[in-house]
Amino acid sequence: MRATTIYGTRDIRVEEVPDAAVQEPADVVVRVELACICGSDLWAYRGVAKREAGQRIGHEFLGIVEEVGSAVRSVNVGDRVIAPFVWSDGTCAYCQAGLQTSCRNGGFWGGKGSDGGQGEAVRVPQADGTLVRVPADAPQELLPAFLSLSDVMGTGHHAALGAGAGPGSTVAVVGDGAVGLCGVLAAKRLGAERIIALGRHEDRAKIAKLFGATDQVAERGEAAVERVKEMTGGLGASAVLECVGTEQSWETAMGVVRDGGRIGYVGVPHEMPGLPLGKLFGRNIAIGGGIAPVRAYLPELLADVLAGRIDPGPVFDRTVSLDDVAQGYRAMDERTALKVIVRP
Repeated sequence: MRATTIYGTRDIRVEEVPDAAVQEPADVVVRVELACICGSDLWAYRGVAKREAGQRIGHEFLGIVEEVGSAVRSVNVGDRVIAPFVWSDGTCAYCQAGLQTSCRNGGFWGGKGSDGGQGEAVRVPQADGTLVRVPADAPQELLPAFLSLSDVMGTGHHAALGAGAGPGSTVAVVGDGAVGLCGVLAAKRLGAERIIALGRHEDRAKIAKLFGATDQVAERGEAAVERVKEMTGGLGASAVLECVGTEQSWETAMGVVRDGGRIGYVGVPHEMPGLPLGKLFGRNIAIGGGIAPVRAYLPELLADVLAGRIDPGPVFDRTVSLDDVAQGYRAMDERTALKVIVRP
């Protein structure tokens, strides 16, 4: 079968790899219908996060179950399923606490020795604890929204929860990538009264508004901080979503959060010297978030998509074939695309 591999900085290839196959009783094989490229994949693409030459890549996908191990009980051949970006057994203490990203028997797609999501098929370990079945009668046009639940929508939701977004709150979202935009949608879903989206791209600002942003701040750095404070009577936002992971984005988040507020962070940390603990302490700023346990959120978010209460699908603005996946990476790297679907 064919799958995406990475060989070095900006060196993405599609190669023949061994067919995905059941190896353990808890495994299933999923034929991929849709996968996508994540902003965190770009760290490897740009050479910031190291990968071995030829390593598989991609961690967001949905598809149809083609083969089922003897111990699997929750899905059957022919089911359409969503795979969160981490597999997990669903039974360990961490999984039972809703922290599947720390599962004692879990792992990440594209890790050493595992299949990546950007391919024709994927071997899924721990299928009963990992996969979420999509109802057979779910409309085909919702597939992009379902795909978003494998990572970015759940990650935006995690940021909103970590920031304490809720009814009546004033929220600021730092970062206008797919996760930041889903953070806007998540904050709206949780009842935020005012949502300030920080970003300078007009096309992304339109999606932010569609998702529930009440205000847009195009300035950056200190100018953005001053603008948010001006909009909030000099106080700042009570809930801030940090959705980038760089030193500059953290400085902005620290600048726009009000004393006594919370920062929910989900941006993969890169190029950061460390948190300013003295400022956090002196201003009573709380920090929540981290890597999102998407599997914990999938059932409730899927129910809302099916009911028409949310539609994260607009974060996808380009589709490429598997053969053209390198073009998709290039488009996201150059910011000519927000988030790219890969169709095998």
